[in-house]
Amino acid sequence: MTKSRNILPKRQFWTPAELHTLRQLYPHLLAETVARELNRPLRSVYDKARKLGLSKSADFLASDLTRRIQRSHHSPAMVANRFPKGLVPWNKGTKGASGLHPNTRATQFKKGEMRGAAQHNYVPIGTLRISKDGYLERKVTDNPELVPARRWGAVHRLVWQAERGPIPAGHIVAFKPGMKTAKLEEITTERLECISRGENAQRNHPRARSPELAKLVQLKGAITRQVNRINREAREAEQGATAP
Repeated sequence: MTKSRNILPKRQFWTPAELHTLRQLYPHLLAETVARELNRPLRSVYDKARKLGLSKSADFLASDLTRRIQRSHHSPAMVANRFPKGLVPWNKGTKGASGLHPNTRATQFKKGEMRGAAQHNYVPIGTLRISKDGYLERKVTDNPELVPARRWGAVHRLVWQAERGPIPAGHIVAFKPGMKTAKLEEITTERLECISRGENAQRNHPRARSPELAKLVQLKGAITRQVNRINREAREAEQGATAP
């Protein structure tokens, strides 16, 4: 494990006296005030108060200290800056900002118009590309309601559907073992098969790829569980040490 070389700040544990002060002050004062009193970061005060189940008192919530707007009870700063009764909004009767000045329409986006990166990156329907997983894909739509990734379809799926019809629910179209290709002219139904998702999961399981890889995956899982257990026990011990 790499040492921090004193780069990270030293952790500051809560003392019983600080916890007592937090319980006394937090329900009645702003968290910022409590943080200054304890000489601690504001986030530290919030986190510890949440763990201890502390909440603000009814008197604090009814006061101006909460900085909340309450019916028939406002701070002077809020009263000075709120809209007076009977004020007519400046945009009353105006539909959108485009009706304010003719120049706004000149710089407005028009329906279906593309600018900037969208215009630069646009490619027409039918364009081919290779995905990060090595599959050949074809752009099938410009529908703006779909996220960009959904506007593309895997060519091997499109080929299968064109010749064999819809893919049954719970199934996928995959290349037969050892026959995967990204060349358009080589993607034919002879190289493809329709299999269930369960069969595909078994085919891609580490055990099916390599017995050695399967053992390493199991070892990795065992190590992860042990690390999580040690961290969990350390947190529980820390909480027990800081409990009043």
